[in-house]
Amino acid sequence: MAEDRKQIGMIGLGAFGRFAAGHLAPHFDLLGHDPQAAELPGLVRVRLEAAAACPVVVLAVPVQALEQTCQDIAPFLPEGALVLDVASVKVEPMRAMRAWLPAHVRIIGTHPLFGPQSAAKGLAGQSIVLCPDTGVDAAPVAALCEGLGLEVHLSDPDTHDRAMANVQALTHLVSRVIAELDIPPPPYTTKSYDLLRQATDLVRNDSDDLFQAIEQLNPYAASLRKRFFEAARAFDGRLEARTGE
Repeated sequence: MAEDRKQIGMIGLGAFGRFAAGHLAPHFDLLGHDPQAAELPGLVRVRLEAAAACPVVVLAVPVQALEQTCQDIAPFLPEGALVLDVASVKVEPMRAMRAWLPAHVRIIGTHPLFGPQSAAKGLAGQSIVLCPDTGVDAAPVAALCEGLGLEVHLSDPDTHDRAMANVQALTHLVSRVIAELDIPPPPYTTKSYDLLRQATDLVRNDSDDLFQAIEQLNPYAASLRKRFFEAARAFDGRLEARTGE
């Protein structure tokens, strides 16, 4: 490994962890830990304690596993280490990291607003949200993200989750419902149908853990979901009434 390059510990090498590693490997020495993942070029597979001992640690595990992961890595984190998560919600992950990580580390919650499918052609023009813990300077991470071509947004966890209830929880819900219909490819389409199909295809292969996190671990998603289905039932009722006229 190059001595002048900073090490990053990647904990979790699922779909997004592997995708992120591919973009970070040209700039950092990556130490990765995930007992279930296959080998990955540009990354050295190590035990959990070695990945956690890096100056920067990225937690790319499902939100449902984040609290336990924080407990597992806490004894190995060095003084002043920077710990980042990549979860699609921020209130719960920030709570877990504050509760279980030692006081001597710095915490920044991140939410890359893209994934392996939506950013298949590259990171340029994609967005990322940074939610730094109180007193943590997010400028170095923001600079790195901007260097990768990302548009950076600073937020607090509550504001982030309020926004994502509308932006993400709603769109993933609609897309999942459409995917469940399993509509066969039509012989011809409209532009609006094509756009709707594209949105469905972007989330079709997302894991159940990710979908459950977006829909159930965002504190503002349930009320929006209720309003959506109430509106759908109301529309259906009006259509049925007109049919009976």
